[in-house]
Amino acid sequence: MKDPPVAQFLFSDIRMAWVWLVLRVWLGWEWLQSGLEKVNNQDWMSTGVALQKFWERQVAIPDTGRAPIAYDWYRGFLQILLEGGHYTWFAKVVAVGEAAVGIALIIGLFTGIAAFGGAFMNWHFIMAGAASTNAMLLVVGILLMMAWKTAGWIGLDRFVLPALGTPWQFGRLITPRFEPDTGPSPKVVR
Repeated sequence: MKDPPVAQFLFSDIRMAWVWLVLRVWLGWEWLQSGLEKVNNQDWMSTGVALQKFWERQVAIPDTGRAPIAYDWYRGFLQILLEGGHYTWFAKVVAVGEAAVGIALIIGLFTGIAAFGGAFMNWHFIMAGAASTNAMLLVVGILLMMAWKTAGWIGLDRFVLPALGTPWQFGRLITPRFEPDTGPSPKVVR
């Protein structure tokens, strides 16, 4: 099945690479800034107390008004992480993950994977009740995932992906160790 012409143009045509470059670098910069703030903050990188305080605020159910977290199952998930003290290591994962997503998007390396990582974090931030800019970042991340073939064209993906390949196609540097089994040869019926 072939994609509609507008989808082919938006997500597969290298003429759109400049548009995706602007969105990719903008989104990467947002992630890098946020990640570097956390990486340079001992409350994130040493004790995890910054994440602990955030989770504690979010799981609290106020006497009046709405709770920040809409779904009880997600509140329960964060409560388990809090009670287990997982914020001590999880804060480091968040900080380094944000910076890594930002760097990968800015240089255009594994753009689709980096955009997925960022969108995954945005989804969790939204689920934890932190709307802020997360919805916009999530939408741009999804668009970059859809445009992965051209979003990194003006970047390292242009060179790295053809060399490494994709899960469905081997690259120049990767060769199969075995011949794929194509099954029995078809019989010609006359």
